[in-house]
Amino acid sequence: MHGAGNDFVLMDDRDLTFPVDDHDLIALLCHRRTGVGADGLLLIQPSKTADFRMRYFNADGGEIDMCGNGARCIARLAHDIGAAPASMSFDTMAGLIRAEMVGDQVRLQMTPPHDWRMGQTIEIDGVRYNYDFVNSGVEHVVIEVPDVDDVDLQSLGSAIRYHEDFAPRGTNVNVVTITGPSDIRIRTYERGVEAETLACGTGMVAAGLLAGRNRRVTSPVRLTCAGGDVLEIGYNLTDDSAADVTLLGPAVYVFRGEIGSH
Repeated sequence: MHGAGNDFVLMDDRDLTFPVDDHDLIALLCHRRTGVGADGLLLIQPSKTADFRMRYFNADGGEIDMCGNGARCIARLAHDIGAAPASMSFDTMAGLIRAEMVGDQVRLQMTPPHDWRMGQTIEIDGVRYNYDFVNSGVEHVVIEVPDVDDVDLQSLGSAIRYHEDFAPRGTNVNVVTITGPSDIRIRTYERGVEAETLACGTGMVAAGLLAGRNRRVTSPVRLTCAGGDVLEIGYNLTDDSAADVTLLGPAVYVFRGEIGSH
């Protein structure tokens, strides 16, 4: 499946048979030359407190807390296979996520953002960049630029992702251009993928929240990602954070199939 071009391998693992500790296998399945090919792998597992549990692994095999585009895809799959109703909740390492089907799209109620760092600077190859940071489920740096198309995101993203300021976990890196009172263009470098992806749900949430905190946009915010899809986030700013954070966007099937043992 894919969510705005951010693509995933998804599996029904309610019987808990998938070898989650085999990071080499996960990396192989996600490999675009020798495997299925994806930005990450998602599992539906049983939960005692919600409709199901979501496990998310990046293309390098490492597990991370949350993925907004992946969460929409897994919500649609869980509903379609009878693992969850149209209005559902599921566990993630970032906390409980609520979701609802909206036609063939999915709206997520995101976990509360935290670890805000506003008005920061960082030096990369002798150039100083102004950035803001928030954990919107996972860590995100956001840099506003005049035109996102003019940025060498692979170079800049990699340098910031591995910068000592974000050790040991690293960070995702987003560049944004404000194009209207509620409109943003965005490109995202994702850690674990170690490259630009066509979309990143938590990155869009982070960008919308930070631009709102800086009074650059007002909610709801429309974000156009590298793949051309437009997603919508909503939120209510509070004195020191934000509440009622939502993410609405597509969750699309690409194909179903089987892969043999390796």
